Amino acid sequence: MAELTLQTEKRDLQGRATNALREEGKVPGIMYGDGTDPISMTMDRNTIQKLYNQVGESSVITVTHDGQEHPVLIQEIQYDPLTDFITHVDLRRVDLTKKVDAAIRLTLVGEAPAVKELGGTLLQTLDEVEVSALPAALVAVIEVDVSTLKTFDDAIHVSDLIVPEGIEIMTTETRTIAGVQAPRTSEEMEALDEAPVDGVAEAAEAEGEESEVKEGEDAEEKA
Repeated sequence: MAELTLQTEKRDLQGRATNALREEGKVPGIMYGDGTDPISMTMDRNTIQKLYNQVGESSVITVTHDGQEHPVLIQEIQYDPLTDFITHVDLRRVDLTKKVDAAIRLTLVGEAPAVKELGGTLLQTLDEVEVSALPAALVAVIEVDVSTLKTFDDAIHVSDLIVPEGIEIMTTETRTIAGVQAPRTSEEMEALDEAPVDGVAEAAEAEGEESEVKEGEDAEEKA
């Protein structure tokens, strides 16, 4: 993989004043870790978004700031709930000679026979795993081959993962990553269709009973 780089600039604005930066397509951020004092900075929003989509939080990025280069991991990304734009970025500076803890995304690849031949639904129950490795050994994603899911009883666990050399998985080995759910029977579908109606009826019945109790209490008080 080609070297991943991010150009940043010094940031003096703090708090609400950083909204002016966001209107210019920039994102405020901070870099810390590896014995360095926190450094406030700004970066291009589109660039950091593309990098994050590409590497997530588990690949080293070289940040150029004030004429110096720093190896970092993206520690945290914050988003605006309305626009879905990145609003703030935390970068963690790392020592390339020391192991770090990170989270690597899991992506499902291949085709599950239990889906294609039996009509089941593929379910992913774990999106990432916690790992320990030297920064240079980290990867953006770990692929999970689902072609081993031949029946509804089959499952893929953390212990089944094939990881690159130098990466130690810290997540519990027995955690389930993926499986295939059997298609619902007609009886189950009918039960689902009737459940909301029954729920409303029960709620109305309970409300009626509560109303009767209240009226009874009011009558006793008047008496």
